[in-house]
Amino acid sequence: MKDTPSSRRLMSRLLDQEDLNFLLTNRLPRALLTRFMGWFSKIEQPLVARLSIAVWRRFADLDLSEARQQEFRSMHACFTRELKEGARPINAAPDILASPCDAIIGACGPIDGTTVLQAKGAPYPLLDLLGDEDLVAHYRKGSYVTLRLKSSMYHRFHAPADLQVEHVTYISGDVWNVNPPALKRVEGLYCKNERAVIRSRLNADGALLTLVPVAAILVASIRLHWLDVLLHLRYRGPNEIPTRAGFRKGEEMGWFEHGSTIIAFVPEGYGLCQEIETGRGIRMGEALLRRLPPG
Repeated sequence: MKDTPSSRRLMSRLLDQEDLNFLLTNRLPRALLTRFMGWFSKIEQPLVARLSIAVWRRFADLDLSEARQQEFRSMHACFTRELKEGARPINAAPDILASPCDAIIGACGPIDGTTVLQAKGAPYPLLDLLGDEDLVAHYRKGSYVTLRLKSSMYHRFHAPADLQVEHVTYISGDVWNVNPPALKRVEGLYCKNERAVIRSRLNADGALLTLVPVAAILVASIRLHWLDVLLHLRYRGPNEIPTRAGFRKGEEMGWFEHGSTIIAFVPEGYGLCQEIETGRGIRMGEALLRRLPPG
């Protein structure tokens, strides 16, 4: 199947029609379709894999030039591909928290009391997302940043700094699409979707960093490397998972099996790096958040 820029432009124009986009990606049997994709993507048949990836490349900006391998035994292997050594340099500055993933930056900034933004003009209660009043109180004067992974992006996520993971809360839920049309229309979307709340302590100063990977339609599972379970729609517990796992800055923590979102929270004393703004692209390892100077 020949990949043409014109076909991608046509699909882009169609999907830019927000009503059509929302209808196509959300008025479907989301859970059933997601389970099907989880099964289909793991079919290890060369012809199925090649055709699936060819269709994907035809309508998306899928770039495999940085992938460690160029042949994939299944679409799942392509989704969760590793990159060549050195493809993502990690910002080594001690006061910088690196982006955990490749992404488009969504809503971000200081936390307004106990609410954050899903999209412009669409706040949601932090408690509905995190499910923990003490955690919400901890971030009352902190900052947050939303990182949206497109389906064609590198799907693995990494430690923003040297840290110790202390606890994971798994919250089963829906699988709404997390693209801009859905974010404008579905109130509290991130709070409805399946997600994991990952609490960790930064080695440098003990600050509490929380990462919230949020699943979406076609995301068959969330893999966290230090757990012996695969978090997905059929996994129902235990919801609270005490853990102890150390990671070095830039070390791989897990992956999604399609595009989705990670929301990062830092406490008072940390903030966004100067160049971070909604709509900007960022790559794993680039500067995202920083420890603010005293005073």
